[in-house]
Amino acid sequence: MKRRHFIKNTVLGTTASILASDIVFSSAIPSGYVPIAFQEPDPYTLFGKDKEMTSLNNKPWNIEAKAHLLDDKITPNKYMFIRNNGIIPKNIDVSKWVLTIDGESVTKSKSYSLADLKAKFKQNTYQLTLECGGNGRSEFNPPAKGNQWTTGAVSCAEWTGIRLKDILEDVGIKSNAVYIGYHAADTHLSGDPEKEPISRGVPMHKALQDETLLAFEMNGEDIPLAHGYPLRLVVGGWPASASGKWVNRISVRNKIHDGTKMKAPAYRVPCKPVAPGETVKDEDMCIIESMPVKSLITYPKTGAMIKKGKQLNIRGHAWAGELVVKAMEYSIDFGSTWKSCDIENPVNRLAWQHFKASVNFPKKGYYEVWARATASNGVSQPMLVPGWNPKGYLNNACHRIAVIVK
Repeated sequence: MKRRHFIKNTVLGTTASILASDIVFSSAIPSGYVPIAFQEPDPYTLFGKDKEMTSLNNKPWNIEAKAHLLDDKITPNKYMFIRNNGIIPKNIDVSKWVLTIDGESVTKSKSYSLADLKAKFKQNTYQLTLECGGNGRSEFNPPAKGNQWTTGAVSCAEWTGIRLKDILEDVGIKSNAVYIGYHAADTHLSGDPEKEPISRGVPMHKALQDETLLAFEMNGEDIPLAHGYPLRLVVGGWPASASGKWVNRISVRNKIHDGTKMKAPAYRVPCKPVAPGETVKDEDMCIIESMPVKSLITYPKTGAMIKKGKQLNIRGHAWAGELVVKAMEYSIDFGSTWKSCDIENPVNRLAWQHFKASVNFPKKGYYEVWARATASNGVSQPMLVPGWNPKGYLNNACHRIAVIVK
């Protein structure tokens, strides 16, 4: 009993010192109870995120931005969404980090230290749009299982690293290469070291694009731990699950990669339209590749109020996977009519594009401003939620904000 009393007092004393305050009524704390302040870490402090971000899950961590937080042309860390499948690695020793390239379709396996990568290969910098395939999942009906993302699981940061194609050329790739698959240092939620939380990949034509990077910097600094430090794959324009974090091995495959979360229904949609709620066979699901055309109003914040006779200046971003956005429009009459926005060209391929417009309202009352992007192939965003699918992927419905004219 004395030993238990000592341990309890020691733990409470440590807790009080961390809180920089005495725990009032500490003697009344039930045995085994952990004070709220220590039940879960604060994700905003832990990951350097703004407190307006929304934490959807903590095992694993999944955090999204609100639309108005994404107003920057280049997304800073504090507003960048986090999508994890496993446990973030700890105690990373950069001096011992090794990237291995192997698989059935390499001439010979080869390994590189981070110092090797930085010294041997040309470094490149691109702004690249990353969006979770499930962004917008919360709008599907019937509901789809998974994190109920709204609009904020998207970002466009500036990434610096080595072109994957340069490393693959250095290793030597056989003519039968079909796919690459990544492997990483994060661990499965179960703690089982034999299980990978996620191991996805892309076809060779995507792996060999100039903009497909093995990155070690984000916005001019080391990549934050939650976003893949010290090395991650960045595959712009495709679902962000293809951009593996904490990468320590890449396999060049002679078949479609068969790693964790490559098989149906993960990151797949029905090959043909299905009725809402319909069961879809695994063999009838197709892998998501280029993301659909989409846009986001980042200013003003929904719920804006303006005086009658005043213009409302709106702005935001638009993107279209592998394509570019050729036109951007807004509507204030629920999609009955549309007016053009000014839209900038992308800084580089696979970066999002910035738009703006000045909006006039005819009289006092409630309005919604809708935004609609059209890609270079002529396809526009749907006004409402697109075709239902079992996993709630690829919702690219028009973004809307509420406005009151007083």
